[in-house]
Amino acid sequence: MSAAVIDAREAGRRVEEVLDRLAASGDPQACAAAEELVRVLMDFYGAGLARIVERLGAGPVARMLGDDLVAGLLALHGLHPDDVDSRIARALESVADPVELIGFDEATGTLRLRSAAPATGCGCAGNAEAARRSVEDAVAGLAPEVTAVELVPAAPAPALLQ
Repeated sequence: MSAAVIDAREAGRRVEEVLDRLAASGDPQACAAAEELVRVLMDFYGAGLARIVERLGAGPVARMLGDDLVAGLLALHGLHPDDVDSRIARALESVADPVELIGFDEATGTLRLRSAAPATGCGCAGNAEAARRSVEDAVAGLAPEVTAVELVPAAPAPALLQ
């Protein structure tokens, strides 16, 4: 499989699905072994990436940050040169529905956002859920520190006085 075809978010979901299937099988030893295997491989690849980043230096690494797969791998292994707030801001720029950053709680991994569009009063939960998923997808690769997204509705649009 070529690097252009690999989607880091989809790969992460697939790993989670396999681990969930093993957990559902009821075999705790197989589940523990699979989780250990994932940890060992992550540590191995992380150490290799750290060595590559160290030997390349800041210039070549900075040029590769435009590639979402590379940027995601560096973030996942704590090697991305930008701080988490900068990476979150970059990810939010790619979200179709405008959102306002309320804050990020590093202790819980919760990203709080407000919809930038005024609420229309339709109460469409599907739209809010789609917006939340869009944000989750955008931040997944660049900011793996984000483990939950809370989307607060925008204030209702002011009523027109006649």
